[in-house]
Amino acid sequence: MNVDVLNGVGPKRLAGLHEMGIDTVLDLLTHYPRRYLDRTNQVSIRELEVGAEALILATVKRSESRKTRQGPMMVEVDVFDGSGYLKATFFKQPWRAKQLPAGTEVALFGRITVFKGNRQMTNPVVDLVGKRTGKIVPLYPQSEKSGLTTWELGEWMQEALQRAGEFADPVPEIHLDQLDLIHRTVAMRNIHEPESMGAAQQARRRLAFDELLRLQMLLVLRKRAVERDSVGIQHNVNGTLAVQFIASLSFSLTAAQLRANAEIAADLAGPLPMHRLLQGDVGAGKTLVAVNAMLIGVQSGHQAALMAPTEVLAEQHYAGIRELLSNAQLTVSHRGGLFTERPVSVKLLTNRTTASERRVLSAGLLNGSVDILIGTHALLGDLVEFASLGVVVIDEQHRFGVEQRAALKAKGDGRDPDVLVMTATPIPRTAAMTVYGDLDSTVLDELPPGRTPIETHWVRGELEVAAAYAHIRDEIAAGRQAYVVCPLVEGSEKIQARSATETFEELSGGELHAVRLGLLHGQMPSKEKEAVMAEFRAKKIDVLVATTVIEVGVDVPNATVMVIIDADRFGIAQLHQLRGRVGRGAHKSYCYLLSDTTTADGEARLTAVEASTDGFELAEVDLELRGEGTILGTRQKGKTDLKLASLRRDKALVVEARRVAIAIVADDPALDRHEELAEEMKLFVDDDEAAFLFKS
Repeated sequence: MNVDVLNGVGPKRLAGLHEMGIDTVLDLLTHYPRRYLDRTNQVSIRELEVGAEALILATVKRSESRKTRQGPMMVEVDVFDGSGYLKATFFKQPWRAKQLPAGTEVALFGRITVFKGNRQMTNPVVDLVGKRTGKIVPLYPQSEKSGLTTWELGEWMQEALQRAGEFADPVPEIHLDQLDLIHRTVAMRNIHEPESMGAAQQARRRLAFDELLRLQMLLVLRKRAVERDSVGIQHNVNGTLAVQFIASLSFSLTAAQLRANAEIAADLAGPLPMHRLLQGDVGAGKTLVAVNAMLIGVQSGHQAALMAPTEVLAEQHYAGIRELLSNAQLTVSHRGGLFTERPVSVKLLTNRTTASERRVLSAGLLNGSVDILIGTHALLGDLVEFASLGVVVIDEQHRFGVEQRAALKAKGDGRDPDVLVMTATPIPRTAAMTVYGDLDSTVLDELPPGRTPIETHWVRGELEVAAAYAHIRDEIAAGRQAYVVCPLVEGSEKIQARSATETFEELSGGELHAVRLGLLHGQMPSKEKEAVMAEFRAKKIDVLVATTVIEVGVDVPNATVMVIIDADRFGIAQLHQLRGRVGRGAHKSYCYLLSDTTTADGEARLTAVEASTDGFELAEVDLELRGEGTILGTRQKGKTDLKLASLRRDKALVVEARRVAIAIVADDPALDRHEELAEEMKLFVDDDEAAFLFKS
């Protein structure tokens, strides 16, 4: 039902609502209050404490605009609530003068400061509350362009609630009772017209659960739909290749790796295609687990593929896996041959693979003489076809949907390959349930023995920076190597971060003039990048100055120092990944975070990384600092974005929503007895996804 059925929603107001993303009555009712004005516990201006954030209700007494010395317009508004005056100052918002004339009743939210002895707020959040009455007044998110006020939205909410009557409640009573959740009709009324703050909190909890349940239902149904439509491959997990590979290693696998191998083997032996997420901290040994899975595919008479996000990482995987298999001296039978054996064949496909090399590679894939193919997204190209693709490993940054699965399926013999998605960026449990909720999950929560701890220091000021570079020179003198990482390839006026090329030149003539420097960034030709990495691995380069192209997968055990310039420009996960490039050998390693940041956010991130080397602990800190927006951004976006629910505040609800979703689908796979829930979920996905999920 379109929102223009409500009283007072003419063309102008309709355009304003559209500007806010509100086109239907459902859109309006799910435009939830961002906060409440609690008139039962209202703080007066006289009681305000300097430095605290406060929400006040007052009347505008004076509004004046004038230019500052620097030129921009400033608006000063004096408000009075019966107990005292407060000045609200708005910079670069000249329209506030018209919005807040004398006599306007306004709610202001902001931090209390003192200027020339008077208390004030600078650029506070403004809500025009008009004559709205009640003990608890909801304040709605507004848009400057929409020209709508919170009291207009509130009046439309009241009308919509009155006309809506009772709301359908698709969640079974048994689950509501178990979780002590109120009914949806009560929740919808109490989120918009609460009698108390407690009632508003109960309403929020119920409606946040509904959002999480819809999302988890979609993920569980997506997983079931993939299984329903799939023709799997039952692999021979008792063959000799994987066993010989593990036996050839000069060290023992961790308990976490053994557990992961067992979980993956159980998937591979089963009739349904594997769709599993393998996550672990930097250096936890994910590659060995992935190689073991691919070898199970090969020993079963199939082929395997590993797809990486960058050429550097693909080439690193190729070199590392080829060396591992060469050391193991593994052999397989020729396809069609009885007694002839050949070594397990590993090939590489990237954009720099020549046309003639591609022809040879294509022939090898089709006749089965190529066992494992490693490459970038080029693996999804139309010209790549396998004789029998059995196992696919996706490393970093790739989320596979229906189209990609279909592309992989088309490359084999019509059956679905088993898929293992790896990530070296630890994800909080609740976020993993949300982002990767359609995959089974395996966590490597243990580092191999012998990994040396990395000592991390946040470096500030010229003296500390000089000491960090002096330490690099000492490490090089002892035969070790180092990285210096910068955020950008070329300088930028907009982003004041040093470029790798500038830093390379500065260090060449300064702190590291006496050592052998190399430069690596994403804009270099592929052959040049590989040549630089080869020289660094061969110890012909002492210090590699690079961008984040070395963030993941680069493995040089002799490197013991990581310097990250402008470290405050990086997120926690990126800093942790970069730090993980050292500490991979027998020598103690160090990470220096160079930054003179004065922002609270930058300080919090650098303090966290300095204090901990536990990626899972840092992931939780990151979620607290950033919120879920960035994490959810990795999920295929649609209409399921969360409006009320928060992965930080609602961790327990995420777990419960997952449990309820699994229980409902297990008991009623086609949702025949949950028609209202099925219909509601269809509102939040597009037609193609709905057809895929809900067909019988």
